[in-house]
Amino acid sequence: MSDAKSRLVAPETARRLGTMELRARTIVEGAFAGRHRSAFHGSSVEFAEHKEYSPGDEPRHIDWRAVGRTDRHLVKRFEDETELTAYLCLDRSGSMSYGGGAVTKLEYAATLLAALAWLLGRQRDRVGLMVSGGGGPDAWIPPRGRAGHVGELLGELEQAVAGGARGATTLAPALERVGELARRRSLVIVATDLLEAEPGPLACLRQLRARGHDVTLLHVLDRDELELPFEEMCEFRSLEDERRMLVDPRAIRATYLERLRQFLDAARRGCEEGDVEYRLVPTDAPLDIALADALGDRARRRRVGR
Repeated sequence: MSDAKSRLVAPETARRLGTMELRARTIVEGAFAGRHRSAFHGSSVEFAEHKEYSPGDEPRHIDWRAVGRTDRHLVKRFEDETELTAYLCLDRSGSMSYGGGAVTKLEYAATLLAALAWLLGRQRDRVGLMVSGGGGPDAWIPPRGRAGHVGELLGELEQAVAGGARGATTLAPALERVGELARRRSLVIVATDLLEAEPGPLACLRQLRARGHDVTLLHVLDRDELELPFEEMCEFRSLEDERRMLVDPRAIRATYLERLRQFLDAARRGCEEGDVEYRLVPTDAPLDIALADALGDRARRRRVGR
C-alpha cells in the first residue's frame, strides 16, 4: 500500500479513534492538509451588509451613498467576508442502522457531519444541528459561534450514534423546521439514505434552495444496498416496520439493480433541477476523501456562479 493510501481515513479507522472530536479533527486534517483557503468561503463578491469603518479597512469599500444618508462612514462587506451560518441535518431513522461493512450508515453520516462541524468551528462560523429520528425532529442545537459550542454539537452526534437509529423516516418535518429557523442565507447540509415512502425531503431541499440557501445532500448508502452481493437465500427485514421477505438474491438482482438505478437517477435529477448539490456517499469510502470531494465540488460551483 502506498503512503498516500495508508493515510486515508477509512471508516473502520475512524471508528477506532475514540471520541467524535478526535475523529472529526483527524478527517479534516487528512482532507485539507496543506490547504489554507477556507473550504466554505469562495470567491463570491455579492454584497452582504454594512459595517462601521475602522482602521485597516479598504477605503474603496466605503459606501459613499450610505455616508450621505447617515453621516457615518460605512464599509460594504461581501458574502465571502461575512460569518457563515450552517445547519447540519442528520437522519437517524431505522434504515440508517444498516451496516454490512465496518460501520452503519448512521455512524458514517454522523462522523462526516462531525468533521464538517469541526471545520466550521475552526473557521469561527456559526453551526447548528438538527437530528431527525422516527416521528420527526428529536434533537436541535441552534447555530452559535461561541467557545465550546462545537464540542456540544459533537457530543449530540455521539449520543445519536450511541442511541441508534429508530422508527420510520420522517425527515421532511425537520427540514421544514430548518427553513423556519434559517432567517438569513445559510449553508444547509443533509445526510440521509433517502429511504422514505414520500418524496417530501427532496421537495424541502429544493424549497430551501429557492429561498437562497446553499444546500447539499449527502446520500449515504451501504455497499450492500448498492450492489446486492448476497448469493444464498436471505430473509430481508425492514428496519422501519415489521415487514419480512424470504428472497433468493440471485433471482432478483437484475430487477433490484435497475430499480436502484431509477431511484438514484430520480434523486440526482430532483436535486439538479432544484440546484441542490447531490453527493452519493458509499459507507466504505474514506471519510476524508468524501469530505474533500463534497466541498471541492461546492467551491467549483461557486467559482462558476451557480
